[in-house]
Amino acid sequence: MFRALKTSALGMTAQQMNVDNISNNLANVNTTGYKKSTVEFQDLLYENIQAGGAGGSRDYQKPTEIQIGLGNKPISTFRSFSQGSIVQTGNPLDIAINGAGFLQVLKPDGTIVYTRDGALKVNQDGVLVNNSGLRIYPDITIPENAQQLSIGQDGTVTVQFAGETNSTEIGQLEIVSFMNPAGLRALGGNLYEVTDASGDPSLGTPGENNMGMLAQGYLEKSNVDVAQEMIDLIVTQRAFEVNTKAVRTADELLSMVNNLKR
Repeated sequence: MFRALKTSALGMTAQQMNVDNISNNLANVNTTGYKKSTVEFQDLLYENIQAGGAGGSRDYQKPTEIQIGLGNKPISTFRSFSQGSIVQTGNPLDIAINGAGFLQVLKPDGTIVYTRDGALKVNQDGVLVNNSGLRIYPDITIPENAQQLSIGQDGTVTVQFAGETNSTEIGQLEIVSFMNPAGLRALGGNLYEVTDASGDPSLGTPGENNMGMLAQGYLEKSNVDVAQEMIDLIVTQRAFEVNTKAVRTADELLSMVNNLKR
């Protein structure tokens, strides 16, 4: 009964974390480039009460053991980098990555982080930045007298000046891929950083070597499926309720034992 109390308490804690994760997914359903995460669980150690094969003679051997589990624990949060829906915005500075890959973003301390959020802006110096004002790497500066900006599917950035018919190339948007993108660490602000689990970034040109292509005037929305998240939330709630019921049942049994002497 004491084992049941501890096991159920672990189950309640695990389901609470699941609810927290689902809530975060739902909160980011309209976040550009957001990738949903899922909590993965693992069972804990088992108490071996009787080993298999135990018996009084060679002719009587038990085919199975008697084991009692000691609960579960969260083992990881798996982030799915499946493609989100791509919506048209008409803004020439909006970029969607159709396929694998991440844009590079330069932090003030000189480190490079990565994003799927292609809602770009131009700062006071004419440099392409993300929504937080961090520079896209490598730097691309838009000339002050540029009349029209075009970004090709391969990341080539060109502008057209007043009175000219030909476009002038001013830079190249590069994207990187990872062997295990699920191993990236989320930093907030739609940014990710490299970890040992993700592996090193592999630089490439959009549209080549299995890299995604860029779509100007589009944004990639979150890949959260609201209906599925609501179903998962109901299942998690029921699992939490069942664990609380196990706690109450164990408590009632302990109460019966305490009352045996009366």
